[in-house]
Amino acid sequence: MVFTQFARRRWLGTMLASAALLGMAAVASAQVAPKVRFVTSEGEFVVEVYPDKAPKTVANFLQYVKDKHYDGTIFHRVINNFMVQGGGFDATYTQKPTRPPVVHEGQEALAKGGSKNLVGTLAMARTNEPNSASSQFFINVKDNDFLNPTVIPPGDPVPKFEFQGQTYTNVPRAQLVNSTQLFGYTVFGKVVSGMDVVNKIKAVPTGSGGPFPSDVPKTPVLLKSAVLIN
Repeated sequence: MVFTQFARRRWLGTMLASAALLGMAAVASAQVAPKVRFVTSEGEFVVEVYPDKAPKTVANFLQYVKDKHYDGTIFHRVINNFMVQGGGFDATYTQKPTRPPVVHEGQEALAKGGSKNLVGTLAMARTNEPNSASSQFFINVKDNDFLNPTVIPPGDPVPKFEFQGQTYTNVPRAQLVNSTQLFGYTVFGKVVSGMDVVNKIKAVPTGSGGPFPSDVPKTPVLLKSAVLIN
């Protein structure tokens, strides 16, 4: 095909405009955070999650949502001025089966600009073993700085390292990498609507229930459904 100079310019302009539009669409698509609507006995709230910050954690969480794992579970641990936790037990306090644990991504997420454990953020619950999180999650109802992961600076030994208000110098990297104290809890999302419902949940009276000696809502707070809405 033979183009005149005008036709070439027009064609090139059209192609550049199309490429720009496609690029803008790709960026917009990448910026859309998946959202999940939780319907509870106290009302509804919506969370958004961040696969760009904690990809394995988000994929794990969304798979539980898609599998309807959370439907019919309870918030079994509620501590006003701390957090509300659920996603693991049904209304009879029977623990639901889970997939293998997800790898801990707290330090990596924070290093990518992810959130700390601030009011309204969503984080994975776990045991003292950092890589033990499965389905249970919690919502921070206050700023819980002591739950934040600690990002390890580069170097071996690490020239300077700060932890809990103290400064350490020339610390062997292996010593820090293997320290469970530094892992913290992986934040992977936040409540974007319905925080008033979360605040209702945090304020319910608690006591003993099932296998738990304390912090269990006296009237069960049921998580009726969790649905991916985008």
